[in-house]
Amino acid sequence: MNLIQRIAKWFSVTVLACASVTALAAPVPQDPVNLDELLQQLQQGKFSQSESNKEREQRFREKEQEQKAMLADAIAERNRLEQRAENLETQFEQNEVDLGNLSDTLTQRMGSLKELFGVLQQVANDASSNFNNSVISAQYPGRAEQLDELAERMGSSSKLASIEDIESVWFALQQEMTESGKVAEFTTEVTAANGDKAEQDVVRVGAFNLVSDGKYLERMSSTGSVAELVRQPSGRYLNTAEDIQQTDSGVVTFGLDPTGGSILGLLVQAPSLGERIDQGGTVGYIILALGAIGLLFALERFVSLMLLGNKVKRQLKKDKPSNDNPLGRVMLIKDKYPQADTETLELKLSEGILREVPKITRNLTFIKIISVVAPLMGLLGTVTGMINTFQAITLFGTGDPKLMAGGISQALVTTVLGLVVAIPMTLLFATLHTRSKNLIHILQEQASGIIAERSERGE
Repeated sequence: MNLIQRIAKWFSVTVLACASVTALAAPVPQDPVNLDELLQQLQQGKFSQSESNKEREQRFREKEQEQKAMLADAIAERNRLEQRAENLETQFEQNEVDLGNLSDTLTQRMGSLKELFGVLQQVANDASSNFNNSVISAQYPGRAEQLDELAERMGSSSKLASIEDIESVWFALQQEMTESGKVAEFTTEVTAANGDKAEQDVVRVGAFNLVSDGKYLERMSSTGSVAELVRQPSGRYLNTAEDIQQTDSGVVTFGLDPTGGSILGLLVQAPSLGERIDQGGTVGYIILALGAIGLLFALERFVSLMLLGNKVKRQLKKDKPSNDNPLGRVMLIKDKYPQADTETLELKLSEGILREVPKITRNLTFIKIISVVAPLMGLLGTVTGMINTFQAITLFGTGDPKLMAGGISQALVTTVLGLVVAIPMTLLFATLHTRSKNLIHILQEQASGIIAERSERGE
């Protein structure tokens, strides 16, 4: 049918071309002068058109036999192709019947083996998934790809698995079980936290962890590469990683992750002490600064009171007063006013004791103030953090908890920092205040003794 259409198209194009040539060949009539000339021109044009039509009809009749022959060839070609299509359709139906018979025969002959190979394919898929996520694959790469290829081949082909294929699956499972109980060392390419790659000695602890250069590693299941953890766990875990890498035999303490990396991933996400302090913001740093200043004052007072207490104890054992301690300076007042009466001497001794009290109790009030101000500063940080949290809720809603985490962290951390500073400052103030009171009590006791002695002597 396509051949007939091409012939018809060729015929129409030929007729149009002939008409165009005739029109171009016809003489262009001149403008008539009168009606007789117009009529004569019309007759001449009609005669010329009639002659050209006769010529075209003659050419068409000459090619009529050729067109009929082409049409007959096209019809014969169509009939041949239709017959071939019928033959192919019959053959296709017969092939489907034969294929069904062969499939039934294959199913009958396979029997229980078909279930066996189905289970084998499932086991290969499951093992491939486990191997892809196992750290053992860092030492033995390519195991998952081999099982994937076997499972795909068994699923897409009617060919049965060979004994070698079955043994390869068994060997891979046995290797995984055996290596999960070993601590092995091997060399592989490791990607550092800054992106640099280098060959390093890696220690594999069963199917749980990888360590190298005292750092924990992870195996990227998507690429199969080994890389350092961007964030490492705390120092005590890193120390165990160094120990297990430097020890050749024996029992070593090691921070093992039995989940294959899940617990380690949560552990490294926990903020460190410095990050906790950063969450407190400006208020948290002010609290820590006050705590540091109070601790310095407390240490200075502790050392000073201890030295003064030792000097006072030595002075109690001596009869001659010394000017290097508060008790000695108070006792010198008695020698300075030997003729004073009892009342005058009592006033002088009270004056001397009052002169020594500021030196003994110096900076204790500031320590007490810090112990009171620190929790108040923590409360201020709590209120500020809650304000930030409510602002985040107002702007973004409660859909994302991370937006509120910053304000809540500031609220809690500043409270903790305030209590951490206030509790030690309170204890230090109580201790130092007690020591200073003891020294003042000794001065008052000795002054009362001097007054009593003078009074007895006056009587």
